[in-house]
Amino acid sequence: MAEKPETQRGRGDANIVDITQYRAGQKNETLPITFHRRELDAILWIYGRMVGEGEWRDYALDHMKDKAVFSVFKRAGELPLYRIEKNPKLAAKQGAFCVTNTAGMVLKRGHDLRQVLKVFDRNLKLVEK
Repeated sequence: MAEKPETQRGRGDANIVDITQYRAGQKNETLPITFHRRELDAILWIYGRMVGEGEWRDYALDHMKDKAVFSVFKRAGELPLYRIEKNPKLAAKQGAFCVTNTAGMVLKRGHDLRQVLKVFDRNLKLVEK
């Protein structure tokens, strides 16, 4: 029995589709909402700072059809401590960005992500000598 050449192994009855036909079929489907590079840079800057302080240890990114979510965890097996969400449907109303806690309570909402992320800034306290 002669073996098939390397290029034909494992192909079986695979259908070859032209990329232009594939993209034409995808036009009516909506793409998932994602964080832009600058938004993700701002989120990861806060995340890096909090990991350095030992407060956060893991994260997850979810890109859905209606919103993008960056979830922050203390431990990987638990519920997220915070969720940073981007929901473009709320951009004209309350603001596309919000931070929620584990209980689902909105801590801060707004149009500018950097302003919303200020919820994680620490208040400095004066220490007497």
